[in-house]
Parts: sequence; C-alpha cells; structure tokens
Amino acid sequence: MESGQTETLTCRMCGRSVPADDAVRWGAVRPGVRHLIEADRPGWDPEDVICLDDLAKYRRAYVENLIEEERGEIGDLESQVIAAMTNEQLVSRNPVEDAEDMLTFGQRVSDRVAAFGGSWVFIIGFMGVLTAWMAVNVVGILAKPFDPYPFILLNLVLSTLAALQAPIIMMSQKRQEQKDRLRAENDYRVNLKAELEIRQLHEKIDHQLARQWEKLVELQQIQIDLLEESIDERRRK
Repeated sequence: MESGQTETLTCRMCGRSVPADDAVRWGAVRPGVRHLIEADRPGWDPEDVICLDDLAKYRRAYVENLIEEERGEIGDLESQVIAAMTNEQLVSRNPVEDAEDMLTFGQRVSDRVAAFGGSWVFIIGFMGVLTAWMAVNVVGILAKPFDPYPFILLNLVLSTLAALQAPIIMMSQKRQEQKDRLRAENDYRVNLKAELEIRQLHEKIDHQLARQWEKLVELQQIQIDLLEESIDERRRK
C-alpha cells in the first residue's frame, strides 16, 4: 500500500468497500448482535468485516428485541434510547432547561407571581397594606373615611385578590408538575440506557471468558500431547 493511501476493506454483509476505520472485525462483534447477523447471513469467519452502517442496523434491532422482551412494547422514550445507543450519543438532558424553553410569556409571568405570592416579602408587605388601610379608616386620619368599618371595600379587594391568586398558583403548580415529569422521563432514559449497556457488557465479558476458556483447554490439550510424545520417545529408548 502506498504511503498516505487509506486501507479499505470489503464488508461481507453488503459487499461495499469501506475504509478500515468504518469497519469492524467479526471477532469484535458482540455475541447478541452476532446471532441476528448470522440469521440473515450465516458462515462468518473471524477475519471477516462488517461496515458500521450495517452493524448499527443490527445493534438497533438487538436493543429493540431486548426492550420488547422486558417490556412488551417500544414507546417514544425507548426509541430515543435506542437511537442514542446506535449513534453513541448521550441521552441525559437538563429537564429544567427543557421546561424553560417550553414556557410561554403568560406561564413565565404566572411562575413569577406565584413565587412572589409565596414569599415573606409579599406577606409582610400585604400585612402592612392591611394595617394602613384599617388605620386610615378607623383612626380618622381622613375627614371622611373611604371604607369605614366593617371594611366592605377591603373585603371586596381581598376576595378579588384571592380569586386571581388561586388560578395563578394552580398554573405555577402545573408548570412544576411538568418539570417533574421531564425529570422522571430523563431518569428513565438514563436508567434504561445504563441497563442495556450493562447487559451488553456482561455478554461481552461472558464471550471473552468463553474464548479464554477454549484457549486454555486447547493449551492444556497441547501440553498433554507433548507429554505423551515425550513419554513415547522415552519408551522407545
């Protein structure tokens, strides 16, 4: 091969010539994915290669089979996890940022009003306004009180404020429930991906242990053959 020329390999699955960096040796493919590939194209040798495009298709099918066996169906969240695993992408996101991006202007205002209405600043300020209101109308600071006892106008203001504050607080609580749902979905995606990757890792380790055991048995058999040959030579002498 000339210097600077990229090495190409032929994919046994599709027959295309691809760069060596875009191909995987058959021996490096995980056992669970191997079964799916062999079902469509049997007779693979350890030195055969498969391109990353075909391998990604079978990896996705393998993960889909795992999820279907565990949960019976594949939803939108499961599809996102499968796509992320196939493309080797992260699935974790910041649910707070996602919730903030989805908020409208009215929803942002309701959150701020609800946050202010549940603070000590609002409570102390509101108590000050009530005290001043009653003082002005009871002590007689004004020549003619605008809301004399029993403070009918004040009751109307308080009722109006409560009627407006209640739906605003409910709107804010609805936003919080949406954030909690996004957090739960994010945790589910992360946990599902971790579970599938750990499962694949176990299969890979089991496969490596099995191959090492086969090699160990083969080495022992060779040693036995050598010992038998040595004994035969001694007997001949």
